[in-house]
Amino acid sequence: MSAAPTKKKIKLALQGGGSHGAYAWGVVDALLEDGRVEIEAVVGTSAGAMNAAMTGCGLITGGPEAARDLLRRFWKKSSDEGKKSPIQATPLDKMLSRGNIEFSPLWATFDAMSRIFSPYELNPMNLNPLQKIIADVVDFPALRAGGDICKVFIAATNVLTGRLRVFEQAELSPETIMASACLPFLFQAAEINGEFFWDGGYSGNPPIFPLIYAGGTNDILVVQINPINITEVPRTARGIMDRINTLSFNSSLMREMRAIQFVSDLLDGNELDAAKYKRVNIHTIDAEAELAQFGVSSKLNSDWDFLTYLHDMGRQKAQEFLAEHFDKIGVESSTDVRAKFF
Repeated sequence: MSAAPTKKKIKLALQGGGSHGAYAWGVVDALLEDGRVEIEAVVGTSAGAMNAAMTGCGLITGGPEAARDLLRRFWKKSSDEGKKSPIQATPLDKMLSRGNIEFSPLWATFDAMSRIFSPYELNPMNLNPLQKIIADVVDFPALRAGGDICKVFIAATNVLTGRLRVFEQAELSPETIMASACLPFLFQAAEINGEFFWDGGYSGNPPIFPLIYAGGTNDILVVQINPINITEVPRTARGIMDRINTLSFNSSLMREMRAIQFVSDLLDGNELDAAKYKRVNIHTIDAEAELAQFGVSSKLNSDWDFLTYLHDMGRQKAQEFLAEHFDKIGVESSTDVRAKFF
């Protein structure tokens, strides 16, 4: 009887994007189910931070199936909580789009008010039901202690200094996860030990360097939510603002990818000592065309049908990636970094 094949190790870098994070849930779900890859480390920002926490905690406490269960539980609880929100898709929304809620009167009201009033005025109690869900689902003591099984890093942006803050595993808590997902138009700045944080997407969505410095495998899989390329120039105020946010949230990732390619080029030209500098193999899973069809309103749509639609899309994309590129893991990049990020 032949021995089971050795699993290939990867590290995950998970972007944020509100409800679109359900797409990354689907990607991770398929990777965990496949069984041929071992997730050695994960870094996440915003919704990616939530997916990272669920993935890491599950792997640490019970393995791949436990991670799959935690991810589903988190997204289902989030959807159930979202039913209490007055901002819901109208029949017209559902007729014209799979996920946009732009015809919801309360969405339009909220969108307008958030441009005039701050969260300190609109949400003086700073209520955020997601924090309770995360606290209920994630075993944080186990997560903090399980770095030998799966390393987890969470990114946030320091409001006062503008610097990226990467929370190490020993620092993880419901508060640090919510700091990573603190959109300044929705929530008051998250205070942790006297420092104030906004969404990590403004400075690293997600940062790659923690995965490189963590050691271990050289293969990093980036799960992209925010489209780099779009087909049309935005012409509405909401569309323009959404594209500005997308550009901002992608800029740090693109800079890091250029730096990684620069090192690879030096290694190819024998200008760096390969014994001291390791090559990073980059893999990506995205759904640019599919996700670009949804507007900014869809990122607040927690309807279960929409979330599972994104989840199923992510699963399909991950399965396609594995079918086409599995053999390249541990060998070479499956993504042409220069073509995709330059």
